[in-house]
Amino acid sequence: MKWKKLGRIYSCLPIDDYLVSHASNPLAIQLKDGIFRIFFSGRNIENKSSVGYVDYDIVKMKVISICDKSIFTFGDSNSFYSHGVSIGSMYEVKNIKYILFMGWKINKGEHWKGYIGRLKMSENFNQLELDPSSIFIGIDNEDPISLSYPWVIKDDNINKMWYGSTISWTSENREMIHVIKYATSYDGISWQKHGLAIPYEIGKAQAFSRPAVIKYKNKYLMWYSYRSGNGTLYRIGYAESLDGINWVRKDEEVGIDVSPSGWDSEMICYPYVFEYNGNLYMLYNGNGYGKTGIGLAILEQD
Repeated sequence: MKWKKLGRIYSCLPIDDYLVSHASNPLAIQLKDGIFRIFFSGRNIENKSSVGYVDYDIVKMKVISICDKSIFTFGDSNSFYSHGVSIGSMYEVKNIKYILFMGWKINKGEHWKGYIGRLKMSENFNQLELDPSSIFIGIDNEDPISLSYPWVIKDDNINKMWYGSTISWTSENREMIHVIKYATSYDGISWQKHGLAIPYEIGKAQAFSRPAVIKYKNKYLMWYSYRSGNGTLYRIGYAESLDGINWVRKDEEVGIDVSPSGWDSEMICYPYVFEYNGNLYMLYNGNGYGKTGIGLAILEQD
């Protein structure tokens, strides 16, 4: 596997008081022909994240428009997303499109916690509404600490979700243990959790985030960002599965890494993989967890 980087397609520009910096966790939805709306999580001066978007022509390789204001903002102090909204993926229930997200909350004197929320999209994709108004998937006996970045695909009439879950805030190398787990749902509302999906290794790959899953040529393929715990910043990893349940990590085969210099020379993270016109594309972030913008890569054909 080899990804060809096509360059940085969006550098973060201040849009309003909610979107001052960053363009993290990109998510692409096709509007027409080669035009995609790329949603992202931007931050205000207090590092609280909200949602904006740019429209991108993947044929002409240029941004054609940028939202003039945030379309969904972090909540009030009592909400489960009081400190930010980090985008996961889009899925459909009864022909209604939703974006799943990680809601950040920091209680005074405590570690941050994440919960999964859901946003209902308007038909023209320029408005988002919290639906339900409460936590969509919360902590429980299976996931007692914190949740993150859900990704859902529908396959065999089943909604299949891969999501992040914290096992411990620290380990022997002082890095958190945050893993990717698996859940299923027939109606897209009630979810049955099935436990660990991607194997982790202390000191090698133990802090995962933002899984991106597709079914391609009868295999499940997953990309994610991960940290080893040895001080190396985020890299993008890769795993394969025949059934979506049992996965083999093949990080050495991912085919994309940091650049020798520039906007993505320190880290690459938060992949979003999608298919267009017979090709696989990857949106991703570089240095500073998305502070330097959004990049695009294309999978080179064998």
